[in-house]
This record gives sequence, C-alpha cells and structure tokens, in this order.
Amino acid sequence: MRVLIIVAAALAAILLFLLTSASANTDLFARHFPLLLGLNGAIALALVVLVGVQLRGLRREYRAGTFGSRLKARLMMMLALMAVAPGLVIYAVSLQFAVRSIESWFDVRVDSALEGGLNLGRTVLDTLQSDLASRARTMALDLGDGHDSALRLNRLREQAGVQNATLIGGGGQVLASSSAVVSDLVPALPSAAQLRQARATRMLAWVDGDTASGITLRVLVPLPTTGLGQEPVLQVSQPLPATIARNADSVEAAYRDYQGLLLGKTGLKRIYTLTLTLTLLLSLFAAVALAFFLARRLVEPLLMLAEGTRAVAAGDFTPRASLESSDELGVLTRSFNQMTRQLEDARRETERHRADLEAARAYLESVLANLSAGVLAFNDRFELRAANRGAVTILNDDLAHFEDLTLEAWPRHQPLAAAIGAGFGAARQWQHQLELADRGVVTQVLLIRGSVLPGDVGGYVVVFDDITQLLSAQRASAWGEVARRLAHEIKNPLTPIQLSAERLQKKLAGKLEFEDEAILLRSIGTIVNQVEAMKSMVNDFRDYARLPPPELATADLNSLVTDVLHLYESARVRPVVELAPALPPVLADANQLRQVIHNLLANAEDALGDESGEVVLATRLEEGRALLTVTDTGPGFPAQILARAFEPYVTTKAKGTGLGLAIVKKIVDEHHGEIHLNNREKGGAEVTIHLPLAAESAFEGRRDRGENSGGG
Repeated sequence: MRVLIIVAAALAAILLFLLTSASANTDLFARHFPLLLGLNGAIALALVVLVGVQLRGLRREYRAGTFGSRLKARLMMMLALMAVAPGLVIYAVSLQFAVRSIESWFDVRVDSALEGGLNLGRTVLDTLQSDLASRARTMALDLGDGHDSALRLNRLREQAGVQNATLIGGGGQVLASSSAVVSDLVPALPSAAQLRQARATRMLAWVDGDTASGITLRVLVPLPTTGLGQEPVLQVSQPLPATIARNADSVEAAYRDYQGLLLGKTGLKRIYTLTLTLTLLLSLFAAVALAFFLARRLVEPLLMLAEGTRAVAAGDFTPRASLESSDELGVLTRSFNQMTRQLEDARRETERHRADLEAARAYLESVLANLSAGVLAFNDRFELRAANRGAVTILNDDLAHFEDLTLEAWPRHQPLAAAIGAGFGAARQWQHQLELADRGVVTQVLLIRGSVLPGDVGGYVVVFDDITQLLSAQRASAWGEVARRLAHEIKNPLTPIQLSAERLQKKLAGKLEFEDEAILLRSIGTIVNQVEAMKSMVNDFRDYARLPPPELATADLNSLVTDVLHLYESARVRPVVELAPALPPVLADANQLRQVIHNLLANAEDALGDESGEVVLATRLEEGRALLTVTDTGPGFPAQILARAFEPYVTTKAKGTGLGLAIVKKIVDEHHGEIHLNNREKGGAEVTIHLPLAAESAFEGRRDRGENSGGG
C-alpha cells in the first residue's frame, strides 16, 4: 500500500506539471491536453480507490475494536483536515483568480490598443512602400529608354537614396545593377510572373523576407519606351529598418495570439478550472493517503507497545520489534524492550529458584513418600493437610476427604485422633505408644511422635511407626535369649538328678518293705519322667534358640506337602488336600518347610481333640506368590491368644511349650514370607503362609547383588 501511494503521488505530480504546462501552451494543449486530462483522472481514480481501501480497512478495525484503530482514525482525520482545509481555500482563491485574470485579458482597451498598433504598423509599411514606389517611377522616367543605363542608374540610385536598383531586360536578363552595399553584387531577381504583373499593372510593390532575415521593400516599374518588344523593368529595393520590423512583428504576433485567446476564452476557463480541480483532488487524495501513512506510522510504536504489554501480561517476555529512530517514540520502544529483557531475566531467575524449590520439594516429597513411617501434617486448626504413603499403608486407609474435617470429627481412626489431640494438648513435643485393638484383640502397636511446626504459618506434624512386628521380633529375640540361658542352666543338673534317682533305686532295691519299696519306685519313676520332660523342654528351647539359617534352593511345595502327608496316613484325622496344579516352584529350605507343615498339621489335629472334624491343607498361586493354607473346624484361637500366638510359651495346650508357632513364624520370616492367623466365620482356625517364587526370588537376588556391587 505504501509503495502504491508513493507511485501514485509521483505520477500525479508529473502529470500535474505536464497539465499545467499544457494549459499555458496552446499548441501543446491542442495536441496532448485530453490525454493528460485522462491520465490525471485515472490517477485521481486510483487514489480514490486506495483511499477507499484504507477507509474500509480502518472501518473494519474500528468495528472490531482493534487496539489503535480509534487513535489511527483520529490522527487520520486531523491530518486530513490539516491538508484539506488549506487546500480548499487555495482552490477557491486560485479558481477566482484564474477566472478574473482570464476576464481581464479580454478588456476593450487591450483590444483597441492591439488593433491600433497593428494598423499603425501597416500604415508605416504602406507609407514607406508608397515612397519607394514614387522614387522608382521618378528613376524610371529619368532612365528613359534604358540606353547608357549603367552610369545613369548608379547616379539616379544615389539621388533617390535607395539601397539597390536593378534594370532587367525584356528577356529577364540583368542590364544594369547598382547597390549601396558592396557585397550585394548579384541582386535578388523577381520571378517571371512578377515581371508580367508589373508590365500589366505598370507597377508592382511587395514586401520580401521576415523579421529574422530582414524585411525588404521591393518595387517593379516598367521603363517607358517607343520600340517594339517587351519593355525593360526597373527593380528598386530598400530594407526596412530592423526596429520597425521587430515592432511590427511583435504587434502582429500579439494580435494573433490575442485573437486566438479570444476565440478560446470559454475553453481557457474550462481548462484552468479542470486543472485546478484535478490538482485539488490529487492533492486531497494524496493528503488523505499520506494522513493514513502518517497515522499508521505514529500509531505503529503504540501498537508495538500494546502488543508487548499484552504479551507481558500473558507471560511472554520476548523482546518486540523496536523503532530505530532517534525520536521519543524510538526511545520509548527501545526502553520497553529493555524492560522486557530485564523482566525475562528476572523471570528466568525466578524460574530457576522455583525449579530449585520444586526439586527440593519433590526430593522432600520423595523422601516422605518412601518413608516406611507414617507422616501426617495438620494446620493450626488440626485439619489434615498432607499424608504420605507410609501413613496410608500403616492405617490401611487412603484418608479421602479427611482434609475437610477437624481431628475431632474423623469418622475413622478415633483412637489415633484422640492420642494426637491429647499429645498436643500436653506438650509441644511428645511421644506415645498406642495399641489398636479389634474386638478386644490387639492388632497394631503404633509408636507416635508429635511436634509443633515453627514459623508464622504454624501447624503440627505427627510421625508414627507400626512397631507390631518390631515388638514381636524383640520378644522373639528376648525369648531366644531366655531359651539359650534356660537350656544352659537347666540341662546341666538334670542328668545328675536322673542318675542319682536311678542309683538310689539300685541301692535300695530289696532292702525295704513292700510298701516302702512301692513308694520308692513311684517316686523314682516320677523323678525320671519329669527329668525326661524337662530334657524335652530344654531341647525345644535349644531348637528355638539355635534354629540354623535356611539353605534356600528351588523346591516343589506340592511335593513337600505330599511328603509330610505320608506321616499322617494312620492319623485319627486324615487331612484333606487341595493342591493347585502346575504350581511354580518356591525358593525354600525343604527340611525347614517340612517342619513348618508338620507343626501346622499337628496343631490342627490337637485343636480338634477327640471330636470329629476336618483339616484342609491347600496350595494355590496368588498375586505372584505361592499360598499355603491350613484350616480346621476346631474351636479356633482365643481372642487373648490370637494377637500373641507367635510369641514363645503362649499356648492353650496343658502340656505344650508354646514354641511350635514361634518356630514356624521364625522359619517363614527367614524365607522372606508372611504368615497370618485368623478365625473362620464358620468356626475353626486358618493359618495362611505366603512364600516367594523361585524365579522372582532369583531375580531379586541378582538385582540386590548388582546394586551392592554397583554401590561398593
């Protein structure tokens, strides 16, 4: 658009110059004025189209509410008015001046003066020509018949005061010539027609030449003669003074031009009117187009700033294009770009700090998420704000919607909530051990620690661990130590006691009365039996305390179950077997696993007692691990025993030591498995053991070895 405007303005300026030149030149006007008028009209129409396109675009932007359109329209109107108003005034004044000037050109006095000057020139020329003709007649009469004409012609020319005199014969030949100018040796001769006309009219006068080459008056006069034949002719020429010739020519040219202007008076008015009108239109359209250009040029920096402002508001601090001018607008755009660069640097620095904070936060969250301990964070109103994966796992609850409730309004885990509230009500930092029970049976033991968060934000943090297994392991370790000491302290005196009783029996055999001997035998038998019982108990202590570590290898669980069942073929209650087909092998110590199966079946048979019942032993694959279950239809575990069944010396048998399940638990733990005790809803007990598969365990072992070697 800018290129089109520049080209149109340049063409308009050239065509206007040519049009004004044509208006002042009649010949040029007559030849090219219509073409120039048409070209200027086409340029004016092109400018109208360009202005219309720009106005349409501005109107579209104005209706769309484009930023800068109102300011652009206002600037365009102001600049257009600044150009149009003076242009209209100049147009009106110029048009009136041109019309009045044209009218003044055709005043009556000018017309009379030009005619008088022209008549005066003609009169002077006629007078000079008549005087020259009179001199020529006198010379012709003096010459007579033309004899001895050469000498007489020169004398007569000098007496008449003319420049040239030539005597021409009847055949057109020069008879004699005389000139006041030495260089004019050959005079200009008249034509045959002029000679004939001179003889016929007895005199011929005319004007020869022009203003540039000089005007000469010529007169032809026949000589009087009595002879037969054509008579000679005298030619007299006298140059017209140069001043008179120029003045006469000027008056004639002015009169001729005046008559031409007079004939084109109306056309001149129309020409100047059209020229001024086209000039006005071209100027106005060029001014409006220039106003658009200037308005856009002035608004462009503001649009840059507006675009940059919107981009900054949207978070984009990329530097925008700036004006390279040295004025205030250029300085403003460059300052804005400098500001955006500073903002970009500040944002980049902020992003770096935020990334560092996010990384630290993610690291902290990763640490908290991977803690086995549970972490609960509360605000100052005891509303839950954060809980890690350890808390969800220990509580077996996702704590959904707990963040909308205060601690007192928790729908679940009331004992934990009460312990937390009581702890913070007593001290800023505290520790408490909480036992969670289900139907009177302790299922979990939590070690809880609480602390008040420092700072203005405030809040509370609670960290708790499930120490149920830890307590069980501590008790097992303690009982193992007790078992080792008991085995050491009790086993040593048992053998001497038994030997002393047997020796006493031998010494007194046959020396006592019958009744006394019977009492002695019963007493010694009691001592020996109790010592054997004590030895059996000590052996159990020793086995529990000195259980060797398992020698893990690939084992078929179904085959181990089948091997143990052979021992119960003649049992009072024959177990029912439900073995899963194609059960993958497990990684286990076959001997210890047989001991586990044997202990569980023995406990199930003892639980049935003398009553009829059923013992079911089953295997299956569950969640990538082998599952072994032993169920019976006996009375089940008492509530007070269920929570501590794996502890040594906890038993319901009158003669039991309570080490069977403790040994089973220890073996399962060393196999990286899990064991659970439950009472069935239909009655009876259920023991469930999860064991890792051989392939999975081998993979875990290789990964552990790789990590250890890599970490070393």
